[in-house]
Amino acid sequence: MRLLRPLVATIFASSVVALSACGGSSSSTPAYTVPTDAGLVVKAIPSIRWDASEYTATAGDINVFVANDDNAKHILVIREGDTVVGDLELNVAKKGDSAEGTINLLPGSYFVYCIVPGHSNMKSTLTVS
Repeated sequence: MRLLRPLVATIFASSVVALSACGGSSSSTPAYTVPTDAGLVVKAIPSIRWDASEYTATAGDINVFVANDDNAKHILVIREGDTVVGDLELNVAKKGDSAEGTINLLPGSYFVYCIVPGHSNMKSTLTVS
C-alpha cells in the first residue's frame, strides 16, 4: 500500500499539469481583425443589437466590416427607408465571426439593418456625407 501512494501522487500531479495545458484562453481579445481601410465598422453585441445607434461614413465606395460579439446569427444589410440598397449582405453566423464587403453610397441617410427574423430592433442610422 505504501508503494502505491507515491505512484498515485505522481499520476495525480501529471494529470493536473496535463489538464491545465488544455485549458482555453480567458482573453477577451476578439478573434477578428478590423481592416485598416474599413469605412464603416459595425459590431453585433449581446441583447441582439448593434454597438451604436448611429454610424457615419464617407460617400463613394465604402468598405463595410461587421463582427459578431453576440451568440446569435446576424445578416447586415444597408437600407434606404424600407428598401435594401445594393447587394451587400454580410453574414456572421456565430460569435467571433466577421465579414466585409463594399457598397457604393451617395450622400444621404440610410439604416444598418439585420435581416434575420426577430432582429428588427437591430436598426441603426447611417449618415453618409
